[in-house]
Amino acid sequence: MPSPLEERLGYAFQNPALLTLALTHPSCRHESGGAGGDNQRLEFLGDAVLQMVLTEALYRRFPRWDEGRMTRLRARLVNRSALEALAVHYGLGEALILGKGEEMNQGRSRGSNLCDAFEAVLGAIFLDGGHDAATAWVRACFERVIESEAAAPDEFNAKGNLQEWLQGRGHSTPTYQLVGESGPDHDKRYEVAVLSSGQEIGRGSGPSKKTAESQAAAQALENLKNSGG
Repeated sequence: MPSPLEERLGYAFQNPALLTLALTHPSCRHESGGAGGDNQRLEFLGDAVLQMVLTEALYRRFPRWDEGRMTRLRARLVNRSALEALAVHYGLGEALILGKGEEMNQGRSRGSNLCDAFEAVLGAIFLDGGHDAATAWVRACFERVIESEAAAPDEFNAKGNLQEWLQGRGHSTPTYQLVGESGPDHDKRYEVAVLSSGQEIGRGSGPSKKTAESQAAAQALENLKNSGG
């Protein structure tokens, strides 16, 4: 029977010892005088697997994107706040195996510990189930955000086209204002308004502020064209 954590992860380990190692913080080894292992090697492996799987996923999903745009999206997907939110979503903090000192110093909620644990778990899945299992798990983690990006207007074109349209008609440069946030950390939605001369001309929403801004710019441009500017 899968453990509660395995059920949350959506992956049952053939070798549960790998999951235990992935959750073992270095403080345990330090406090035991160097005996036993910790999750640092698995974190190193998981980091490389994550980059590889996401790079391939973006390459295949966005055949018209250039290297720079794919690199920027990948960086947003794997930044500390994104991985920390996923670790919280799966309850990795509660499952961490910590030394007494780290436990007393709020180690279960420390961002670096959560990020390391997420990547270590991925490394463990890769060793336990191979490339296909690791790829499936990463895609499940990031699929919603990737598909939201695919559905969003091109960030540069939408915002650039709106600015060009407004300036060409003597209007002020558009500004963007965050007007709302909703959802848990791992599934945030942002709502952004775009203004010109202090007047709201469009709104957009998305899983990132940049996506919401591009949606708002596209909506504003459509509104202005429909109204005749």
